[in-house]
Amino acid sequence: MSDAHAVQDSLVLLMVAAAAADGAISDLELREVEDLVSFLPVFRGFDRSRLPDVAERCATLFSTEDGIEAIIEDVKAKVPVRLYETGYALAVEVISADVRATQAELRLLEMLRDAFDMDRLTSGAIEHSARVRFRRLD
Repeated sequence: MSDAHAVQDSLVLLMVAAAAADGAISDLELREVEDLVSFLPVFRGFDRSRLPDVAERCATLFSTEDGIEAIIEDVKAKVPVRLYETGYALAVEVISADVRATQAELRLLEMLRDAFDMDRLTSGAIEHSARVRFRRLD
């Protein structure tokens, strides 16, 4: 597997983890992962048929005692520092897809901010941007 594919797999793993953080992946979250993989430049060349394999890997890691920490360590090991904000933004996008973030999802974002050594101004801007994009009419 090339370095680019390893980075892409780790970013997809992070999105699936964000979707699954509350114990269930909603149809909206799943659709958001698929949409992001389909059109973002960071996923150019990603084979979408690999999504089930990455999702299975995520489920395997989640089933371990320190699953979320293992996923974050995987991302930190494979994703260049310059893409940490991208990874955080992807997690926020997936969590925002169903409009309401659970405590488990918010905890994941907190863990990511800490792991990526992200300042509150940057993470707040990313979160605000997602809230604005996912507002509903009602």
